[in-house]
Amino acid sequence: MTDGPLPHLDADGRARMVDVGDKAVTRRTALARGRLETTREVVALLVADGLPKADALATARIAGIAGAKRTSDLVPLCHPLPLDGVTVDLVPDGDGVVIEARTRTTARTGVEMEALTAVAVAGLALHDMVKAVDPRATLTGVQLVEKTGGKRGDWHRDRPDAAPEPRPAPSGGAVLVVSTGAAAGTRDDTTGPRIVEWLGGLGLRTPPAAVVADADVAAGLREALAGRPAVLITTGGTGASPTDATPEATAALLDTPLPGVAEALRARAGTPTAALGRGLAGIADGTVVVNLPGSPGGVDDGLAVLADLVPHLLRQRHGDADHAHGAHQSAEHRDRG
Repeated sequence: MTDGPLPHLDADGRARMVDVGDKAVTRRTALARGRLETTREVVALLVADGLPKADALATARIAGIAGAKRTSDLVPLCHPLPLDGVTVDLVPDGDGVVIEARTRTTARTGVEMEALTAVAVAGLALHDMVKAVDPRATLTGVQLVEKTGGKRGDWHRDRPDAAPEPRPAPSGGAVLVVSTGAAAGTRDDTTGPRIVEWLGGLGLRTPPAAVVADADVAAGLREALAGRPAVLITTGGTGASPTDATPEATAALLDTPLPGVAEALRARAGTPTAALGRGLAGIADGTVVVNLPGSPGGVDDGLAVLADLVPHLLRQRHGDADHAHGAHQSAEHRDRG
């Protein structure tokens, strides 16, 4: 049963490709399983590598991996996904071969179809390898076993009626230093420890800052967000240099932009060149994300602005939107009231 209209159909019942542009990028996995039914004699030949088409199990495994990578070409409404990994296992079992495929991605939509396609294609390839000795071989039971990640949480076939396992609420802090020099060890980073200490002062347990080169900022952001921090602050890579890519990488992950926060950060800076800064702020899958400049002065100015904004924003994220209502009004405004 579904919770509402099928997402792949529009209001007129016509097939469509679902727009996932507003969904968060999260770590997702899927496990699918199937079975090729044959005879014990054929399974013995598979194990002994004695079929006319040799190395059948290895060939089917490669076919399954290739099938997962081509899923969006084979299933019309599937989105092309950046696969982090595909594992296909074929296990002889009595008078058949159990086929399992596990797929992993960091993306805006699930990777279940890739796992199912891997099992189906591996099974078809295996059938092609054994048909000369058993044309009655049957691929059967292709099914999704489990999935993790995404808005709906985790699901397992053995618990179809259970509520999805809740994802942990964002907590603690995280810091990402974007600096090619610091990543290479050719310059010391002083901004990361400063931000870690500042987050700790807010009561947010924060591990040491992660340091990545400018070219690796997108992967660094995804890894930091996978830990579900309440607040993620980046430093560096926000200027107009050809290598500065932090804003672009951040924009791809934000569910809710907070342009006013970014403008407040630029307005506070004490140098005219701050107008060249392109840092962003917003919410990404429940995490407050803020880009700060890479200079120590820019970080100090930014933290001064965030000192009031971050606690208030975290209270709002916890549903306490009316907490201390009016606390940020000016004294003049309150006196007039």
